[in-house]
Amino acid sequence: MVWYRPRFGGDPRLIPMLDLSLQTARLLPEIEKTLHEICTGGSFILGRHGRALEAEIAALSGASFGLGVASGTDALHLVLRALDIGPGDEVITSPFTFIATAEAISYCGATPVFVDIDPETFNIDPAQIEARITGRTRAILPVHLFGQAADMDPILEIGRRRGLHVIEDSAQAIGTLYKDRPVGSLGVAGCLSFYPTKNLGAFGDGGMVVTSDEGLRDRVAALRVHGQTRRYYHDEVGYCSRLDEMQAAVLRIKLPHLEGWNRRRAQIAQRYNALFSDLPLATPARAAYSTHTYHQYTVRSVHRERFVAGLGEQKVGVGIYYPVPLHLQNAYAALGYRPGDLPAAEQAAAEVFSLPMFPELSDAQIEGVARAMRAAAPVAWV
Repeated sequence: MVWYRPRFGGDPRLIPMLDLSLQTARLLPEIEKTLHEICTGGSFILGRHGRALEAEIAALSGASFGLGVASGTDALHLVLRALDIGPGDEVITSPFTFIATAEAISYCGATPVFVDIDPETFNIDPAQIEARITGRTRAILPVHLFGQAADMDPILEIGRRRGLHVIEDSAQAIGTLYKDRPVGSLGVAGCLSFYPTKNLGAFGDGGMVVTSDEGLRDRVAALRVHGQTRRYYHDEVGYCSRLDEMQAAVLRIKLPHLEGWNRRRAQIAQRYNALFSDLPLATPARAAYSTHTYHQYTVRSVHRERFVAGLGEQKVGVGIYYPVPLHLQNAYAALGYRPGDLPAAEQAAAEVFSLPMFPELSDAQIEGVARAMRAAAPVAWV
């Protein structure tokens, strides 16, 4: 796995998976000025930048309220807690995602129930959800993976008909639209991550809950500050999970650029698609119901190992998201899943790999990735 290699001080031929230094350098004067003001002002937690960011992200997400928390994982966990999901309950979700999605369920004492994916979009297959619902099911937690929305209308309909909460894991999809509606506005809540590698990334961990449910807003607001609704009066045992003022300020500086950055990601993806059209791999499918913000540009091929090795030799960054689906992770062995239970997710895990994708990727670098891919391709295809 290649996560990130710095642009400076390394091999000049290296094309990294991600280069955060370029984005930071362009915004650094404004960031330094704002951080200096925060340091001299003395307000570091739940201050004016945090409140302003909550309103701005809520507006972007088509929701009434935003609540900054310490991470995207905490956003998921606190929403589940706020909905009183706990021991004995089940939550349906995807097996093909980062483990944080399922961990948040486990933190509540509930059980994740995995439903196979649509092999074209990598998102949960709505047609398979109903068969996994039991008397213990309390919620459905779809993931908008790699920047493309899950097919929400049938999921929401199942939720309405069966009395289940629908919570959106939007960690990788800020700015994505489902049928002209922002992700995060469709279910009872949306959960965002501002991990530095995200399309809108902080200088550390951070996350946000967006919702239009006032009761849910109030409960999450209390849970994130030790269960208190007024200072030093604690109605329940809560958590310490707040987005600090410095991270909020950095995110506010970056936010006006997000739309342009997402546009550039789409342009890069379109160019990649054209350059790879004759190679033995499947490029990302675009669902008619969703835009795609390309948090990752993920392809799949039965020749993955050859491509990954060849890209490494050519000094091109590559990542595999995700090599083991959640139902087969050791952490969830006690749930009793076996190989073959969720074949689409298992096949995707065996074939996917992701290529360099960040807004500052140059046209020359895109061409360099394509040359490396062609050099790595099986001989019969060159």
